[in-house]
Amino acid sequence: MTRPRPGRPAQLDRERIVDAALSAGNLDTLTMRELAARLGVTHGALYRWVANRDALFDLISEVVLERVLPAEGPPRRSWRPWLAQVAWAMHDQFLAVPGYATRLSRPHRHNADSFGRLRSQVVTAFTNAGVPPELAEQSWYIFITCTVSWLAVRENPLDLGPDAPRFELFLDTLLRGLPAREPG
Repeated sequence: MTRPRPGRPAQLDRERIVDAALSAGNLDTLTMRELAARLGVTHGALYRWVANRDALFDLISEVVLERVLPAEGPPRRSWRPWLAQVAWAMHDQFLAVPGYATRLSRPHRHNADSFGRLRSQVVTAFTNAGVPPELAEQSWYIFITCTVSWLAVRENPLDLGPDAPRFELFLDTLLRGLPAREPG
């Protein structure tokens, strides 16, 4: 029989940290000190779980992208409906967390455990449909940069005209242009 270690039980875990961050308002402006205060711990205790803001966003991305990826992987042939489902899930999940798409749209190293899984499944969807691996990879880059950039602009509206941007039009245009093809 294993005896519990003496002392206080752990106050923090992955879910508690992510839940507090997601409910904090704008992730783009959330500081580690503010998050620690929301959790009722010192910022030193928080730093034992996440080393910095980048590590915090990696943790958040793991959870958010678990919600985005369909339980069933990419289909064998028909990638468009599957990819549309992924894009709509990104739309709903990313915009539910103010500042998330904005943060993602800025250059930084992404967590291989989260975006790597998304990348792998999107590339697989294209290769399953017969797209050569190099063009499937290029199609992934086009899909992710366009979608995240559109969502970031939605969070931070540009004064481009009187009509609100419509995601269904953006997505239809994007999917009709994919997969990538060699010029000429």
